[in-house]
Amino acid sequence: MYDYLIVGSGLFGAVCARELTDAGKSCLVVEARPHIGGNIYTEEVEGIQVHRYGAHIFHTKDKETWEYVNRFATFNHYVNSPIAVYRDELYNLPFNMNTFSKLWGVKTPAEAQAKIEEERRAYYVENPQNLEEQAINLVGVTIYEKLVKGYTAKQWGRPCTELPAFIIKRLPVRFVYDNNYFSDPYQGIPHEGYTKMVERLLDGVEVRLGCDYLAEKETLEKMAKQIIYTGQIDRYYDYCFGPLEYRSVRFEDEILDIPNYQGNAVVNYTEAEVPYTRIIEHKHFVFDSTSPKTVISREYPSAWKVGDEPYYPVNNDENNSLYEKYRRLAENDPKVLFGGRLGLYKYYDMDRVISAARELVRGL
Repeated sequence: MYDYLIVGSGLFGAVCARELTDAGKSCLVVEARPHIGGNIYTEEVEGIQVHRYGAHIFHTKDKETWEYVNRFATFNHYVNSPIAVYRDELYNLPFNMNTFSKLWGVKTPAEAQAKIEEERRAYYVENPQNLEEQAINLVGVTIYEKLVKGYTAKQWGRPCTELPAFIIKRLPVRFVYDNNYFSDPYQGIPHEGYTKMVERLLDGVEVRLGCDYLAEKETLEKMAKQIIYTGQIDRYYDYCFGPLEYRSVRFEDEILDIPNYQGNAVVNYTEAEVPYTRIIEHKHFVFDSTSPKTVISREYPSAWKVGDEPYYPVNNDENNSLYEKYRRLAENDPKVLFGGRLGLYKYYDMDRVISAARELVRGL
């Protein structure tokens, strides 16, 4: 008999296991995949740490959380500065003075502001009815057409005119020559990859890989006084109210016999005609890779159906209402606690995942 059975060895489950173990509790972690780490899992290929489930860049404003993760990994000083490709044009992201200079030939913030305001006024809609109208209200037609429209349509699998306006509440526009995507003071990626960090979080904790909790629920639930579940809340309850909606992602990996393919870790492809949203070149997440080869991953967003890997909750009104039904069901289920992006049906950055896991444990 364990004090806690933790379902899932991703960041939320691993932090819960660490905190509970340090508090003197006995924990068993079960993981359906053949490896620990959930979606932050990294694997060494040709001497390069490959982010198997998409790029994960740690960033936070919270000094306490930054100090916490540094107990388990040494982080480099990687700063996310993606490039956008539209047809044969290259632009810096996020939208900043380098972007505006390339778009319009402007040199000063005042010139850039005037150009954006001119376009906003020309196409302004009082009550935007879809994402396209909302985005143009925010940044004008040029930025929308080149850097938002195609990329967003690929992400969501439908034209921007068919997407609700609330999806884009704001689009960050910076009138400085700064390509730093995040404004957080603490940023980086573990030198040894995220898997090593999760290994240290799970040090001294019993972990069973290839163990699907729901397939063995009758046996496993008897092994602990309390369960912390980080998988899909709708699947846990056998989709009794119907499945929640997610977006999925397919990755196409390639090892190339060249040392440098695109010169940047993240390159977004914003035109609709290119089927993938971005190419990740993993070796550029670190600064000391001596591999003569490189590994790239193309990311293809895809529709999700039951049985697929869920990546992003689709938090529209319909799905949020459906989640509330599951949440109320969970409130009356005293033995199980839900956490993480799938358990709470909410997108979390990694720093929030860590703080939410620690808050949960403190409340036990």
